[in-house]
Amino acid sequence: MDEVAARAAVLAVRGSGDVRLRRVGVSRAGSPLWLLSLGRGARQVLVVAGPHANEPVGGATVLRLAERVLADPRLTVGADATWNLLLCLDPDGLRRNEGWLTGPYTLGRYFRHFFRPGFLEQPEWLPDGAARAALPETRALLRLQDELRPFFQCSLHGVDVGGAFVELTRDLPGLSRRVARTAARLGIPRELGPFDTLHWPRLGPAVYRIPPPRPGDLAAAITEAAVESTWYHPHRYGTVTAVVEAPMWGVAAAEDDSRPADRDAVLRAVSGALRHDAQLLERILTRVRPHLAATAEAARLLAPVGDHLLVCPALADAWDPATADPRRPLPPLSTAHLTALRIAGRRIAVRTAGLLHQLVAGSGRDPAGALPELDGLIDAWCAGYQDECGARWIPVARQAEYQARIVLAAFELAGRAPAEPARARSGESDWGSHPAVPMHRE
Repeated sequence: MDEVAARAAVLAVRGSGDVRLRRVGVSRAGSPLWLLSLGRGARQVLVVAGPHANEPVGGATVLRLAERVLADPRLTVGADATWNLLLCLDPDGLRRNEGWLTGPYTLGRYFRHFFRPGFLEQPEWLPDGAARAALPETRALLRLQDELRPFFQCSLHGVDVGGAFVELTRDLPGLSRRVARTAARLGIPRELGPFDTLHWPRLGPAVYRIPPPRPGDLAAAITEAAVESTWYHPHRYGTVTAVVEAPMWGVAAAEDDSRPADRDAVLRAVSGALRHDAQLLERILTRVRPHLAATAEAARLLAPVGDHLLVCPALADAWDPATADPRRPLPPLSTAHLTALRIAGRRIAVRTAGLLHQLVAGSGRDPAGALPELDGLIDAWCAGYQDECGARWIPVARQAEYQARIVLAAFELAGRAPAEPARARSGESDWGSHPAVPMHRE
């Protein structure tokens, strides 16, 4: 986080008056939220890095974007645009991941140092609506959106294991071709069946439409991304939002669009493994909880553990052909979809094991004897990602280059696209009757 801020400050000092760095808020722990603005155009662009604490590539991407924008006046003067780059939305959470950011980049090191706050402490979400947003980071972003009223907004995300894809609040025709070309040139697999978007409309290969928010309880908000969010908050201004996902460890099968030989057998195996893993982790949690100090540190780590274990039964039931709700049928599934579900089920388990490992190791004592068991689970599950899924590390430079190119492509297409009718901007659309479906947000 400090490196990103320092490099942005250098750009601001070296640049003319067309480059400004200002503080737009502070985090819960008092860290500044920095906004780097380039250009003086009337049309505002907002790019948000670091909305999820464990997805750090956005920091590298915004610096790369700043260099591109400064080098090419067609992106500012020529487009009558101002680029506003929020360096990190959750600096507190990102700092908690710095244990693995220096490498070596192995899955075991990543998951043992993994941190992402519980759902209610993730600043992009508005579970109680914008007017009642509780987090200072969220309020800062909302103020910024209302100030800028951007025509284009981009949220930079990362996929720990899987492939690249984009989610949009409005179609940008031609983006899927740009994604395919960019991913192929950089050797990054696309994700053609992300489990985040299992029931969302596909706008093209690896490009999906985000449905407007729907009411629901906390479990629904976590699993369906149905809650109101900062993705949709500026929709009233005609903003199109793009969520750009770049993988850290790529899996080639994530873009295998072939028809599986036995879909139901895979679904039964995936849901069965998720049930088994969740029950195993519940038992470990029961053993270690009495020995954890009642501190803010323990509560902070237990919140995402609770979220993960909360959604496991519903997800397993939704994926299992024997228990799936007939009112919410699964769409036709390709090998890519099944690969994504296999990765997602294991992801929930290994993230939970990593958080529990940190809890026990951080307490300085292990009377329940959980650390060796957790170490064994993390090692086995990470080996499964590599041996069964073929997960391979993608260098940071390629992750950031992919993300920067997709942001620039989406910016270009958003500039060409006609504004949405007022009816759609007001949130009235034909999505209201779309059934709620269980998912678990990346």
